Amino acid sequence: MDLFEYMRSANLEKESPLAARMRPRTLDEVVGQEHIIGKDKLLYRAIKADKLSSVIFYGPPGTGKTTLARVIANTTSAEFTQINATAAGKKDMEEVVKKAKDVQGMYGKRTILFIDEIHRFNKGQQDYLLPFVEDGTLILIGATTENPYFEVNGALLSRSVIFELKPIPADAVKELIRRAVSDRERGMGAYDAVIDEDAVDFLADLSGGDARHALNAVELGIMTTQRGEDGKIHITLETAQECIQRRRLRYDKTGDNHYDTISAFIKSMRGSDPDAAVYYLARMLYAGEDPAFIARRIMICAAEDVGNADPDALAVATNASLAAERIGMPEAQIILAQAAAYVACAPKSNASCSAIFEAMAVVEETGNLPIPPHLQDAHYKGAAKLGHGTGYQYAHDYPGHYVEQQYLPYELSGKEFYRPTGNGYEEKIREHMRRLRGKEER
Repeated sequence: MDLFEYMRSANLEKESPLAARMRPRTLDEVVGQEHIIGKDKLLYRAIKADKLSSVIFYGPPGTGKTTLARVIANTTSAEFTQINATAAGKKDMEEVVKKAKDVQGMYGKRTILFIDEIHRFNKGQQDYLLPFVEDGTLILIGATTENPYFEVNGALLSRSVIFELKPIPADAVKELIRRAVSDRERGMGAYDAVIDEDAVDFLADLSGGDARHALNAVELGIMTTQRGEDGKIHITLETAQECIQRRRLRYDKTGDNHYDTISAFIKSMRGSDPDAAVYYLARMLYAGEDPAFIARRIMICAAEDVGNADPDALAVATNASLAAERIGMPEAQIILAQAAAYVACAPKSNASCSAIFEAMAVVEETGNLPIPPHLQDAHYKGAAKLGHGTGYQYAHDYPGHYVEQQYLPYELSGKEFYRPTGNGYEEKIREHMRRLRGKEER
């Protein structure tokens, strides 16, 4: 690197956002993620020993995926190359592979390829990397905010160790904030700023474990606040509140958080916890989830998990869906909350759900079994000659509007699919069916 390149690099670093300048350079500077980079952990030992194999870092934004890759770049003796999956194409990867082979052949050095947002690569792009990861030409470090088991090819996954990064604990974020305010080399120390402890607590709490979000707020506060009479910039709680107007939720409507949150919402309704159901409903609405999507899940839960234990649950859920569509947000949140709370509090039965799943399995196994002739359509000329409809007994002509006859295919005679529970209204259904069967026996 010549003098001009050195000065250009130094100036770029100086002008970089605070969050970028404060990225740890060594493992000892990293805060949080002790579950994977604690001194007794595999990743820490592998980095220190410069024996890293292919890895995938998976976690929410701002938790240190790129930071760890840069730390590895600073500590490894291997050649380090970085590309971003949103911009890189096959030509870029071909150049990386060619250079890696040259470096390996001439100097015996390995090449580490860091791919940010690896989930953006399509199957063909991921497949292209596979043979070079397999033969050791490349050591892959992939970073993704999406669940790699959904977004990364199984072949790459099988050749990589997956490390899940967690949201950075509030205490660690507080440490980063204080370090950023006082650090004169890479932080904002030259501005002679001070930050109140309640402002530190506030920013750490509302960052949601995203260190980048907290540091961006610190930088904004220091750069836009006038100096006090003592000549210092004071970051108060009020200043911090202005820098983060609302709590930032880690929620991507097409990603992992989306599925985790809707899963928790459904399981809370199924588990008869209205408080948790309304809480997860609020999280989804706050993050901008489509109310129609939520309404559909409530209707499904009403049928799947409540069923005939409370037949009104599906009616409430369906009407809520229609009402929410007609009224729109923000008032639709009230309607959805009513439906979610009702479904959560309703008695539960999955007997109808189990019945259809079991019946589908039998149909798949046995195919189209013959329908009993007396049940077949008799509304056409010549049906009687075929025996269709002959012997059918009209239930309403009999006491109690019930008559015993074969309805299932004869091969399934006696088979039960729907078994009503003793919960809610299904207890009445079960007793009614028992009375019918009692008439059968007499």
